Amino acid sequence: MASDSNSSLRITIENNPPESRLAELNIKCWPKWGCSPGKYQLKFDAEETCYLLKGKVKVYPKGSSEFVEFGAGDLVIIPKGLNCTWDVSIAVDKYYKFESPSSS
Repeated sequence: MASDSNSSLRITIENNPPESRLAELNIKCWPKWGCSPGKYQLKFDAEETCYLLKGKVKVYPKGSSEFVEFGAGDLVIIPKGLNCTWDVSIAVDKYYKFESPSSS
């Protein structure tokens, strides 16, 4: 059952979105976060949208040997409920935003 629920937790990556898309999302008003190279166990309790200014990351969903890779210039949507390991090979600097539970 656990593996079935994992298949719906897909990370979406938009490579090098145009400046107009970033402006539309108002990314430069989002908080910033960074980390140095290393491995991090993360659980996403809310959907996160982030835009990487710097860095390179491989994300391994818990219980899977497959990974998703993204880096500088990518706009990434990480689904709520994802439990994963971030393997950061190049230090990350990103803008991020969590979806609020009741955005209506």
